[in-house]
Amino acid sequence: MPGRLCCCCAALRPRYKRLVDNIFPEDPKDGLVKADMEKLTFYAVSAPEKLDRIGSYLADRLSRDVVRHRSGYVLIAMEALDQLLMACHSQSIKPFVESFLHMVAKLLESGEPKLQVLGTNSFVKFANIEEDTPSYHRRYDFFVSRFSAMCHSCHSDPEIRREIRIAGIRGIQGVVRKTVNDELRATIWEPQHMDKIVPSLLFNMQKTEDVDSRIGPPSSPSEGDKEENPAVLAENCFRELLGRATYGNMSNAVRPVFAHLDNHNLWDPNEFAVHCFKIIMYSIQAQYSHHVIQETLGHLDARKKDSPRVRAGIIQVLLEAVAIAAKGSIGPTVLEVFNTLLKHLRLSVEFEAGERRGSVGSVNISTSTKDNDEKIVQNAIIQTIGFFGSNLPDYQRSEIMMFIMGKVPVFGTTTHTLDTSQLGDLGTRRIQIMLLRSLLMVTSGYKAKTIVTALPAPFLDPLLSPSLMEDYELRQLVLEILHNLIDRHDNRAKLRGIRIIPDVGDLKIKREKISRQDASFMKKNGQLLYRHIYLGCKEEDNVQKNFELLYTSLALITIELANEEVVIDLIRVAIALQDIAIINEDNLPMFHRCAVMALVGAYLNFLSQMIAVPAFCQHVSKVIETRTMEAPYFLPEHIFRDKCMLPKSLEKHEKNLYFLTNKIAESLGGSGYSVERLTVPYVPQVTDEDRLSRRKSIVDTVSIQVDILPGNNPVADVVTATEEITFEALKKAIDTNGMEEQEKEKRRLVIEKFQKAPFEEIAAQCESKANFLHDRLAQILELTIRPPPSPSGTLTFTSGNTQYQSVPVYEMKFPDL
Repeated sequence: MPGRLCCCCAALRPRYKRLVDNIFPEDPKDGLVKADMEKLTFYAVSAPEKLDRIGSYLADRLSRDVVRHRSGYVLIAMEALDQLLMACHSQSIKPFVESFLHMVAKLLESGEPKLQVLGTNSFVKFANIEEDTPSYHRRYDFFVSRFSAMCHSCHSDPEIRREIRIAGIRGIQGVVRKTVNDELRATIWEPQHMDKIVPSLLFNMQKTEDVDSRIGPPSSPSEGDKEENPAVLAENCFRELLGRATYGNMSNAVRPVFAHLDNHNLWDPNEFAVHCFKIIMYSIQAQYSHHVIQETLGHLDARKKDSPRVRAGIIQVLLEAVAIAAKGSIGPTVLEVFNTLLKHLRLSVEFEAGERRGSVGSVNISTSTKDNDEKIVQNAIIQTIGFFGSNLPDYQRSEIMMFIMGKVPVFGTTTHTLDTSQLGDLGTRRIQIMLLRSLLMVTSGYKAKTIVTALPAPFLDPLLSPSLMEDYELRQLVLEILHNLIDRHDNRAKLRGIRIIPDVGDLKIKREKISRQDASFMKKNGQLLYRHIYLGCKEEDNVQKNFELLYTSLALITIELANEEVVIDLIRVAIALQDIAIINEDNLPMFHRCAVMALVGAYLNFLSQMIAVPAFCQHVSKVIETRTMEAPYFLPEHIFRDKCMLPKSLEKHEKNLYFLTNKIAESLGGSGYSVERLTVPYVPQVTDEDRLSRRKSIVDTVSIQVDILPGNNPVADVVTATEEITFEALKKAIDTNGMEEQEKEKRRLVIEKFQKAPFEEIAAQCESKANFLHDRLAQILELTIRPPPSPSGTLTFTSGNTQYQSVPVYEMKFPDL
């Protein structure tokens, strides 16, 4: 063996050096001398205090051999070190480990791939050893840097390059295993280490030929694949790293992933990004899922000015993360997710509006492309919101529904919390549609036990407000959301498409007896629902889908919420809709008038079979049969066809084509229904919601309290002088609690009068009414007030048979008549 001493000099050397020298053969090809290695091992175990010297001496020899390129002796030295390391587990092994790591570092620093692989293999063996006591001074900074560099090897020989990369990945895996089992494992999670480890693993994972895009968790690689494929081995190491992460160091492990995806432009396309985050979400502990979602939201905020496709890629990644996290608890990030997504939805619409404004008056070829890209972003946001919301528990979903509804901007109000000042009318409409589409997805599959839970007043009122907008798409979305919340027995699919159903029993409608809570809800909010259905039928921009959704709304209310009182109200609404088409005070096109007639026919056919009153069914069937023969355009199967002949007018039609209130009342009265209210025409109540509409305003007329009825003669209403006007009569005259249907009818007539009558006629009637009120007041005073009996200035008036003395005339105040 080169460098062997003479016998005399060797005898004077320390024993541990002689034992170390003896393990090296003359020819390195012969390998380690096993007999002498056993002696060295026995000596090290018997005298553990000599381990540090043995290690230092072996390290010196190995360093010389590395410099002199004696690879054979290097292999022997490392084999000896490995055997000593595996055999000795005492506290005295600490100094020996330092020598061992120094030798591994020498091998990793060498430029020979074989020595680098050899050093890595030795380190991996060392990493699998469990030490009895932690090391308070040992650091692995060099090994992290070196192994990470090996993961990016660019050796010209593909086979050698693959071996070096595999060695680097296995080295990182060894560092992770060694440090996470150490009490000082927090050092490996420091950003300077994670910024090297994570990108090195992702770099090798990118080389996988078939990127996994499955919904379920990616399968774990087999043992054979781990050793042969750097991509599979890197993925396995990445899983192991994330599985050992805790809440405190989760951010340091995830942030380098975002940096790598940014630096290598992997958000568009984002298949690899989705694959990475699936691995992350399935590898980390379930309770830390929300932390990854928070990091993703933060990164989305940081890249909010990037191209639409990059933002869409990040949002798609968020969708995948949410899809996995929503199966468990995601903690406090629920509102944060929705708030951030809605903010980016507004930004996307703002960018889209800005692009359109910038392209006005100029030819911009890329504008349409950018608009389409922004629509991709918006659809991704809506999909994420909907998927996230639909996987939440019911109590959280109710909160999210309220939260999203509070963001919907409505013209004329400032109650929404989403800033749309920079969007303009077109952008605001776009936001309304996007938010309602999000809400539609959140409400999908929502099954509340009571309708009050699904439609609380703070949610119902703002939800129905967009149904007054002059936008058919907004009204469609509102109705679809209502269907999601009302339909608790999945009957909507059976009602799809407006048509005359020959036998409703064939649909196998599922229904339950209306509960007390639902009956109370309809008593309180039924008029609000009827009003929006009624007004929705009068919109001139309605298309076939609007009529189909309105029909479905009436049918679902019948199935889910109808008792005898509600049935009567629904029939009144249907007759009122029929009157809309016949009288046509709103100057609707002929198609819309026929469509309303068809809707009423389809609904009354459905209702009559649901309540199963034979006389009512007979009347409805007779009208439908007559329409089939004489006026097929009054039936949905004909009017909603592509080509349907429309009549020139409806004034000449016979009554047998219409549903008659008296016959319906007669048929239902014989079956025990209380039909008195059927004789009172339905008139929708005028509410503040009309101010939210951009149709021709009726707000001004609502505030006018003068009661002007067409055709009324004030003189005919004068009370005769002989009529006794008592205190109770006056009290009833100013009592407003009892006026319901009649007052609504009067109010509607007032509104129509101010909308349509000429100004001269209105002024004349106002003057006539004022004169009448003056005369009426004088008459009341003449009947009730007698001349004062004394100069005191007091008055005496009667109420029944009792006389009362009042205050002086100049202090007397009369009720506002």
